[in-house]
Amino acid sequence: MDSPPQGYRRNVGICLINPSKKIFSASRLDIPSAWQMPQVPYWLTYDFPPEVREKLKHQWGSDWKGQAQKWFLLKFTGKDEEINLLGDGTEKAEFGEWSWMSPEQIVELAVDFKKPVYKEVMTVFAPHLQ
Repeated sequence: MDSPPQGYRRNVGICLINPSKKIFSASRLDIPSAWQMPQVPYWLTYDFPPEVREKLKHQWGSDWKGQAQKWFLLKFTGKDEEINLLGDGTEKAEFGEWSWMSPEQIVELAVDFKKPVYKEVMTVFAPHLQ
């Protein structure tokens, strides 16, 4: 897909694996018990539930239906101690904790509207996660 469908925000997702083939995930501060893989706003698609869409309409200043994502599989070659969810402190923290997880945990702990995309990502990358 060269560009996302009309009304979908561009986004890049990253399935980051460590040498043990576990996948990086972080817990969201704004959605209790929801974990997600890294993503960057800039193409699998998902629709936002109405309550999320309304909240993001104010936050992003636009009425997006959902996000269109391109996913990449990357290997983490650093040390766990180098992972920093707070950045340089100039922006509000988005995540509280992080963990290396199995593909099953990634899907199970995702917010409901992302689960179908996460299942598809796990299926596509399955040969590299074993």
